[in-house]
Amino acid sequence: MFSKQALTLTAALMLTGLAEAALPVGAPAPDFSADAALGGQPYKFSLAAALKKGPVVLYFYPKAFTSGCTVEAHLFAEASEKFEALGATVVGISNDNIDTLKKFSIEACRNKFAVAADAGAKVMKDYDAKLNLPAVDMASRVSYLISSDGRIAAVHAAMKPEGHIETMLKAAEQLKSAKR
Repeated sequence: MFSKQALTLTAALMLTGLAEAALPVGAPAPDFSADAALGGQPYKFSLAAALKKGPVVLYFYPKAFTSGCTVEAHLFAEASEKFEALGATVVGISNDNIDTLKKFSIEACRNKFAVAADAGAKVMKDYDAKLNLPAVDMASRVSYLISSDGRIAAVHAAMKPEGHIETMLKAAEQLKSAKR
């Protein structure tokens, strides 16, 4: 039996071809801290601290362990070494609880990158990445590349998981080339 939330998400994903992202390239990225997990281990993720190390790929996804979100996590995991070579940190974010994300960080993310819990959907609202459904606090599928100076360098908004990784890799490559 499917939950009402799962059915609502499925219907929304079938009806929505593109996600909408309002934060344009060049806009300041809202700072945040959130409970996160990497390889099943919980910790506190801080965007400001991550940006001191280099650019951050922040990707929003609707719900851990759903088919599209699992595919996207696998694709980011497979590309994690390429992002690392470009100096970029990858972090996924959803409204799932930290216990779910501890498991997701191992199984879907393959211990390659962190996933953060957006309790209360505050971060997704700040990034205008909330799925446009009443009474559902789930993220739309939106990826941002945030440059070290805290500005949005690239955006990819589409409900299909394919395309996010390629777009973010290309943007991270361009960002690195521009700094040379």
